[in-house]
Amino acid sequence: MQAFKILLAATLLLGTAKLQAQTDTLSISLLQTADIHGQLDAHDELFVEDGQLVFRERGGLAHIKTLFDRERAKNPGRTLIVDSGDLIQGSGYAARSQGRIFPPIVREMGYDLLQPGNWEVVYGKDIMLEVMNAYNTNIIVQNMKHEDSGEQLFAPYWTTEIEGIKLAFIGINDPDVPVRQNPSFSEGIAFNPINEEVKALIRAVQEKEKPAAVFLMTHIGIFKQVDLANSEAASGVDYVLGSDTHERIRKPIRGKHAKVTEPGAFGSFVGKLTLHFVGGKLVGDDYELLEVDPEVYPADPKAAALVEQAKAPWKEEMETVVGHSSTPLYRYLTVENPMDNMITDALRWKTGADIALSNGFRFGNPIVPKNGAAAPITRGDIYNMLPVNDYVKTGKVSGQQLLDWLEKEIHNVFAANPMERFGGWLVRFSGMEVTFVANAPRGQRVQEVRINGAALQKQKTYSLATCVRPGDPDHALCRLHHATDVAVEDYTLHQALEDYLKVHSPIDPRVDGRARATDLGPLPFSTVPGTNYEFR
Repeated sequence: MQAFKILLAATLLLGTAKLQAQTDTLSISLLQTADIHGQLDAHDELFVEDGQLVFRERGGLAHIKTLFDRERAKNPGRTLIVDSGDLIQGSGYAARSQGRIFPPIVREMGYDLLQPGNWEVVYGKDIMLEVMNAYNTNIIVQNMKHEDSGEQLFAPYWTTEIEGIKLAFIGINDPDVPVRQNPSFSEGIAFNPINEEVKALIRAVQEKEKPAAVFLMTHIGIFKQVDLANSEAASGVDYVLGSDTHERIRKPIRGKHAKVTEPGAFGSFVGKLTLHFVGGKLVGDDYELLEVDPEVYPADPKAAALVEQAKAPWKEEMETVVGHSSTPLYRYLTVENPMDNMITDALRWKTGADIALSNGFRFGNPIVPKNGAAAPITRGDIYNMLPVNDYVKTGKVSGQQLLDWLEKEIHNVFAANPMERFGGWLVRFSGMEVTFVANAPRGQRVQEVRINGAALQKQKTYSLATCVRPGDPDHALCRLHHATDVAVEDYTLHQALEDYLKVHSPIDPRVDGRARATDLGPLPFSTVPGTNYEFR
């Protein structure tokens, strides 16, 4: 009888434990960085408060390491850290080392999972593979393959299990990389679109791995990520961990099938997604966009030492002052900004061309005057603005070619169909004033174009200055094809900019209306149609 009572008590206790296990909440934390763009140190960052621009110091890899360690300590054994690409390009230190400074730092920071972004190819396929494999951690991307063999560059997906909870991550890079970047960068790599092959992989992972949550790690931009979250391809997917467009998603965007996040850029922010499971089932989540404030997160000593070691061979070069600005230089605005106005003004001044062009790059930290003194502009700052220092290229086109090209470029940025958007902001220019309607139908957006004060003439020939894009046809100027009298100058973009700053400092570039969308507000930051997202 006594033995029976003991057995009964043990059975009841086991049943109670099982019931408690089925009702207890298990919380798993996921930290995401993206689009760090080679930024090693804390830097000025732009914010929007009450309709005004303000600047505060944020970022720095050693400060992010402290944040990671604190978050791991809050939820030990249940914290994952991922990066969504564009890590090894965007600074002078990244460019001069061809990304090779990053593996020791990445290993020290303790990432669990990374993926390549559209700029990981910048130094060529072999160097990308060398650098990323040296991280000694998990790398995934489904749609990048060896062009000759068709084999995957990296594993298409990764799974991990935490206390019985299996999580699955599938990596997707932008299939337009060979068009968005210089075509020569991605030689030897085949990119497949987000097609039936991607859908089949999602289904296979769901059926084979039976995960409690499925994540798509996508480096395709916020517009396409939201569109993907609403498509049947994402059926059964829980989250789209997005990147590429540098948007600061502070509350996940709810799609038909999945929620979408994107954690800003330059290491200024870390996205924190906390997942709650009961009985092995995902029952809820919390999300927070953490600001990497150096005062809140002091630099981790070991990570800081690795950063200084990485910078040492090029520090003197990068800290050399080449000019000054009496007004803040920044990007972020979708249509026009002071930083690119300065760059294109310099290029037009150097070449004497009617019009100077620059891509709508999203990278480049703000440069902000302080205490009433003009802000120094260093060689490192120039690399932040223009990480690829190509030679200057000039040529001539007709007014009609310009009009057609402008319609195409504006469509790339403001297409109603997210899958037709191209990733960057509007192309930048000097010597030309363009008035357009961003939300007009395709081919009907441009309202007026003036070149050096005079109305554009369709039959007239205009001279253009831009940069070489290795792999482009000789007749191409910043995706504008069939130019004539094309020439490559004997100086680079950086040399042109330094020459300009030497003569004109202190500069004071501002938004001056050279590009104006009549249906957008005075501070046209990115918007995501169909959502209440606002950049701030």
